[in-house]
Amino acid sequence: MSTETTPWREYFGSRENQSQAAQLGMWIFLGSEVLLFANLFVGYAVYRYYYPEVFVEASHHLAAGWAAVQTLLLVTSSLCVALAVHYIRSGRAFWMGVALLAAMVLGLGFLVIKGWEYWKHWTEGALPGEYYRLAELPERGGSLFFTLYFLLTGLHAVHMLVGLSVLGWLVWGALVGRYTAEYHVPVEVGGLYWHLVDVFWLFIYPLLYLVE
Repeated sequence: MSTETTPWREYFGSRENQSQAAQLGMWIFLGSEVLLFANLFVGYAVYRYYYPEVFVEASHHLAAGWAAVQTLLLVTSSLCVALAVHYIRSGRAFWMGVALLAAMVLGLGFLVIKGWEYWKHWTEGALPGEYYRLAELPERGGSLFFTLYFLLTGLHAVHMLVGLSVLGWLVWGALVGRYTAEYHVPVEVGGLYWHLVDVFWLFIYPLLYLVE
């Protein structure tokens, strides 16, 4: 079988081996991403222990209501990605593309809200390090909270931008007829990445916005 006209590669030995290799590679990558965020979560827990009251007060400067909307957008987008995988498994590439486009719109909505939040923090002086100017909270503790806030949410936003690029690439693949019921490994692997971005936010949201 020629490798120039088919997505299947002979050196894997079988289609099942190629699919399993792709998924294993993604799981290893996702494991490294979990370790990265786990370090930030541990750092947050340590400083939360040293500045419990300041962290609670600092969290009140965040837009918890809009964060709930962001959570709804992201969870719904993850559902759309799951639907896309379901559609392509049954050979419905058009609906796969529609579901992924819906996920992209929801993801973009999430980032627009996040951009508005960042602008609000900038105007209030709720910034990390030497740029911290929020008079309502002591610099020690308050600056640390917003440093961790921007690290966690900023890194998450970068992952979302990567995820949106992946979803866009998958939509393009659907338009050119690249994926079928028999070959849809990239859709499943890309979906795993988007679900992980969703899971990360489900940890970030209560840590930062619902601190009590």
